[in-house]
Order: sequence, then C-alpha cells, then structure tokens
Amino acid sequence: MKILLIGEYSNVHWTLAEGLRSLGHEVCVVSNGDFWKNYKRDISLTRTTYSKAEGIMFLLKTLATLPKLRNYDVVQLINPMFLELKAERIKPIYRFLKKHNKKIFLCAFGMDAYWVEAGTRKPHIFRYSDFNIGDKPIINDYTREQASDWTDTPKAELNRYIAHDCSGIIAGMYEYYRAYIDEHTDKLTYIPFPIEADKHVAAKLYTNERKLRFFIGIQRTRSIYKGTDIMLRALERIEKDFPNDCEILKAENVPFEEYSRMVNDCDVLLDQLYGYSPGMNALLAASKGKIVVGGAEEECYNILNEEKLRPMVNVIPNEDDVYNKLKWLIENKEIVAKLQQESVEFVDKHHSPRKVAKQYLDFWNSRK
Repeated sequence: MKILLIGEYSNVHWTLAEGLRSLGHEVCVVSNGDFWKNYKRDISLTRTTYSKAEGIMFLLKTLATLPKLRNYDVVQLINPMFLELKAERIKPIYRFLKKHNKKIFLCAFGMDAYWVEAGTRKPHIFRYSDFNIGDKPIINDYTREQASDWTDTPKAELNRYIAHDCSGIIAGMYEYYRAYIDEHTDKLTYIPFPIEADKHVAAKLYTNERKLRFFIGIQRTRSIYKGTDIMLRALERIEKDFPNDCEILKAENVPFEEYSRMVNDCDVLLDQLYGYSPGMNALLAASKGKIVVGGAEEECYNILNEEKLRPMVNVIPNEDDVYNKLKWLIENKEIVAKLQQESVEFVDKHHSPRKVAKQYLDFWNSRK
C-alpha cells in the first residue's frame, strides 16, 4: 500500500510510518517537524514567521509540492489545520488531496473544534478537561484563545467539513474519541498512539540507592493549558519537604532529541494534568521504563480492554492531589521499579508500532 501522512504531532506520524514500513508498505511523511521539536520527515514544509510575505512564500512552496502528493492509496491528516495556512487556504488543498488520492482520513489527536465543543458544552461530558473542572469553566488566555479560534470560525467549519467528507476518523486518546463519537459514530475508531518499548530496560530500573528523579517538560506558551504550572508547584513543594529523597529535572522548549535524552535520566515523568489518557510524551517516558504521573483514568484503560496493568499514577487537576501522589511514591520507593517495569509492558502490549500499524491498515481497508 502507498501511504501519505501529512502533519506531525509529537512524532506520531513518523513512528507510525516506521511501523508501516516494517510491514512492507511505502510511506511518505510531510510535515514541519512539529515546530521546534524538529521530528523526522520525508518532505519538509516549514514556515519560519507569520508575516504576509512568508505566508505567500509558504503557500507557493506548498502548491509546488502538491504534484508529489497524488496517487496514494491512503492520505492521513494529523489535524484539520494540517498546514500552517488559514483554513480558507487549506480547504481547496484538502479537495485536491481528496480528488487525486483513493482515501483520505482525519486524525483526532489534539486541539480542534470537536474537542473545544466537548470541553465547553453544558452539561459537561468530562469530569475535567482543558476547559472545565466539574461545572466550573477554566478561563485563562489559552482557553479563551482556543475557544475563539475553534467556535463558529473558518477553522471550525473546515474541521466539520473534513470530518463529514473524509473516509474515516482516528482518535488517538479516549477523550478525543469521546469528543467525536456522538456525531461520527459510523466512521470513528480509536487506535492507540505508536511507541516502541525498550525491551532492555531492566538494568535501568530504580534501585533506591539515590534520590528519586522527577522530570517535567515545560512549553512556555502552553504551561497553563497543560497544567504544568500546577504540577511544577507541587514538585517544588515536594523538593522542599523531601530534599534528601528527590530532585527535579526540567526541560523548557528543547528539541525532541535533547528532550528524549533528559527523559532517560529520570525515574518519574509528570505530564498532562487535565488528561484522561497519557499522550505521546508520557508514553515515550513509559516506553523507557519511567513512571508517568498524569492523566490515567479508568476510561483510558477500558478503551484498551486492559484489566490488569495500571502502571501510571493518575492525578486530578489539583495541586494537593499531585503533591500527595508524589509523596506516596517517595514514601513507597520499593514499588517504583515494579511500576517502571509494568510501564514498559503496557507500552509493548498496546502501543507497539507494528501492532498499531496493523490496526491502522485494518481500519483504512475497512472504509470505502
């Protein structure tokens, strides 16, 4: 099969491409590398500024690339805004891709109109999300910006147009599946993100002979949205209360390769305070035998039909809850290595790139 993956989100498409290639398929990844993360791609479409002149140059570069993006069996879009262009510019490009390829699929992997609507509708369908905690809305610059961007706008119209027009929709986390299911039951599926597990992690497990190392990655523009600000405050309290038992490792807006190296040096990673499920960064850490503290509600295990493994430490969006869960790890260091080993088992069981690639192939082949 000849497959075109457009756009990138935390290395999902490149990792999926490697799984597909291992099964003998021809794959091309077109992306901007997910901005500063600079992930691998086969065709690079990057935009350095958002000036009008740069926008015109980027559009021309994209249009010049389009002849290379024809005659694929499957085209998959990382998001309805799969290019760094206005929605009005993207729509005719989508139509070109639809016309010149056999099937086209949309990913529900992150911020879009359906996710915003699910988080802001009342009554709320989530106990908490980026946009609400219970019945109380979360109001900050980021949530206001996203709600404004994706509600009754060209971006929202494009999202709904593609969702209704495409061959199928793939959600990568429980919460995104839940956001789409009411409107697109007939064409929606859930497939886990692809991550390669480290099968040789046993020698790297925590041995209680040193301080427990907690790692937190900070994206300055998304700290409030991701809950990193709350997690960091809890971490700093832990470090103050248990200075002889733990240390904090921080990464701020670093490229993927450097980020990955820093994860290697930690024991516990904090990520996605408002999530129900682990995202790609959390799964990357789990694949390396790190304990994830973050979103890991029962819903994320249930959608995987996982009844036994519970390696992640679930937290709710509350500083004291995060603090207490970190304190629990410090006071129960004897279970750290066990949870680390189970983290690898969990990723290998559910997120193996080859296994995930087969699930994608089955879904693509099942759709007209």
